[in-house]
Amino acid sequence: MTINEIQDEVIEEFGGLDDWMDRYQMLIDMGGEVEPLPEQHKTEQNLIDGCQSRVWLVAEKQADGTLVFRAESDALIVKGIVTLLLRVLSGHTPQEILDADLYFIREIGLSEHLSPTRSNGLMAMLRQMKAYALVYR
Repeated sequence: MTINEIQDEVIEEFGGLDDWMDRYQMLIDMGGEVEPLPEQHKTEQNLIDGCQSRVWLVAEKQADGTLVFRAESDALIVKGIVTLLLRVLSGHTPQEILDADLYFIREIGLSEHLSPTRSNGLMAMLRQMKAYALVYR
C-alpha cells in the first residue's frame, strides 16, 4: 500500500469515532499491539529530543531500499501516536517518506486534540523519521 492509501485507511478508521475519548482509547489500543522495542535499542542515542515522555525510535534500511521503523514510549497515548506514524511510514523508501504529505494528522484532528507538549512530541517524532530518511536516502 502507498503512504496515501494507508493514511486514507487511518482516516476511515478514526472517522467512525465521534468522541475523542474513544479516539484516545483507539490510540492506546494501537500502542498496546506493537511489539516492544528490545532493551538494547532503548539508548540515549535513540531517544527523541522534544518529547515530554520518553520515545525511542530506530530505523533499519531493508535490502529492497525501504525503511522499517521501530519505536516505543513510556506513555500510553504517545506510544499509540508513534505506532500510528510507524504504520503510515514504515516499509516505504526514504524518498517516499520525505515526499509524504501526512494529511491524516490534520484529517483525524490529532494535532488539534493533543496537548501542546504532545503536539510538539508528534512533530519531533516526524522530524526524526524524516531525518532517518535523509540519512538512508
